[in-house]
Amino acid sequence: MSAVALADRPVALHEVNVGEEYRRAVGGPPNDGKRFGCTEPRIVTPPLRLLTPETSYGFRVIEFATEVLRVRLYPWQRSFVIRLLEMNPDGTLRFQTALLLVGRQNGKSTISKVLALWFMLEAGWPLVLGTAQDLETAEEIWDDVVSLLEEETDDEDDLADFIEKVVRVNGKKTLHLTNGTRYKVKAANRAAGRGLSGNLIMLDELREQKNWGAWGAITKTTQAQDFSLVLGLSNAGDALSVVLSYLRKMAHAAVGDPDGINKDLPAAGPTELDIEASLEEDDELYEDDVPEDWEQDEDTLFIAEYSAAPGIDRRDRDGWAQANPLLGYLIREKKLASDCRTDPEWVFRTEVLCQWPDGSIDGVFPPGSWEETTNEPEILADGTERVAEADRIVGPRWVGIDKSADRSRTWITFAGHRADGVPQVEVQMVRHGDEWVKQWLLEHKYRSEFQALAGQSKGAPISSLLKDLDEDPEFDIPITPWSGGDFLGAFGQAFEAVRDHKVRHHKQPPLDTAAGTAERKDIGDGWAIDRKRSPSDVAPLIAWIAALWLMRQRPVVKLPPPIPAVLEDEPGQSSESMPTESLTADLGDIGF
Repeated sequence: MSAVALADRPVALHEVNVGEEYRRAVGGPPNDGKRFGCTEPRIVTPPLRLLTPETSYGFRVIEFATEVLRVRLYPWQRSFVIRLLEMNPDGTLRFQTALLLVGRQNGKSTISKVLALWFMLEAGWPLVLGTAQDLETAEEIWDDVVSLLEEETDDEDDLADFIEKVVRVNGKKTLHLTNGTRYKVKAANRAAGRGLSGNLIMLDELREQKNWGAWGAITKTTQAQDFSLVLGLSNAGDALSVVLSYLRKMAHAAVGDPDGINKDLPAAGPTELDIEASLEEDDELYEDDVPEDWEQDEDTLFIAEYSAAPGIDRRDRDGWAQANPLLGYLIREKKLASDCRTDPEWVFRTEVLCQWPDGSIDGVFPPGSWEETTNEPEILADGTERVAEADRIVGPRWVGIDKSADRSRTWITFAGHRADGVPQVEVQMVRHGDEWVKQWLLEHKYRSEFQALAGQSKGAPISSLLKDLDEDPEFDIPITPWSGGDFLGAFGQAFEAVRDHKVRHHKQPPLDTAAGTAERKDIGDGWAIDRKRSPSDVAPLIAWIAALWLMRQRPVVKLPPPIPAVLEDEPGQSSESMPTESLTADLGDIGF
């Protein structure tokens, strides 16, 4: 089905409560036969009232950008700010948290700059806080805002006159205006908002927030404010984008779940364990933090998602237009066509089509085989899910380990056998860094059952940790080298085991995403997973394969030599005293 047909749903959310004033303000592309990007989001929170200058501050933002900043907003940007800044009847903002999802290079930073200056100069909000996972990204937008004010013009009222002070110290950049407002930049981490009381919080590349620490800090900054708005801007995320995934699912559910993303796994906010993990590296904990403090109210949540419809062929150019509203303005169709031919499929889908990896691509395993080897959770009477007793590993365990390509996280997997004898591999732990690995393994409740540990021993992010553990006299878990032919052979073995349904695994989103989107790299007569070209973090899958390979390498124990026959009449001997247990004691270790 084409993108155009998919867009023609019975309820077109983007047409709800918009009148002629809105259409005139937003405008549209020229009618010259050229393909242009969609002005309206494919998924959007509909307004409660007709959008007019009396019901949305967005009209004022458009006028401010044009008349004061001399910035031309494109049709989709005008549509976004009008919808975003919808008013309640009392003049307050309807939305307190907002998401903008759109393909890369479509002008998100322009919106950030215009909104920052409008809220400072016209609305008079005391503090604008710009954040990004990479501080440099947040500082680039801040630099552009300062440059915009400092730019010389022929106007009598020079924008530079509004500047009181500019602090350009790296890590402490702050813009002070003469009306008392400030614009600061911070890295998106647990300390992002400590000591501050923010009004407009702009989180660039929200997809990169892979734990709840920064979100917890930022939500704290707005709790005491009468006027506040948290704006997250991003392209599509993946299974590790916990904050973005949670907010997006909640926003989709509020508008009827048009893509069905809540069908199997509804939105899940932070738990006590998430908070505990987020605060582990923080020396100034909020002792009263509870998950509810960080959760989002769906009534004040807004989403505008420019993305290609699910299931669309990546070559469908209507899908390009859905996710790239600047197509035909600043983005050339020929460039997207080139990217479509040369990019790995899920790189193109994520970066250009703003689609989330969902396992619809086969990854490194035969189509459907990964899903067919997945354990179904047991559903209790109260609706909660848990691992069924039959799907639990019993007995010895083999440990696989790997580190994300950006070295941010370390993943640990266990392989073993279920009660029915079927091999099973599952992700057991993931945390930032690797300092925790040694103690976690040595103090684990199944420590006595660990047989050995394996990870890529050469040329990988995890290799140095394995070397350190191997040389550590306190670390007594055997480490098995995994490299060369063994390394390549393990991927082929895993492929066959999944294909032939000879191994099982749980539903674990990061692992499932990696299995469904990993890219192969041919090496000689074999192949391995390509860390760099894969669109999602493949470390959990590599650790999974390492554990499966290691379990299959368990040593074959030789049977003891036959016991000499003893004659019944030999003094001091009887059949009752023969060490028969020696024939069976090690059967569990024999590699049949």
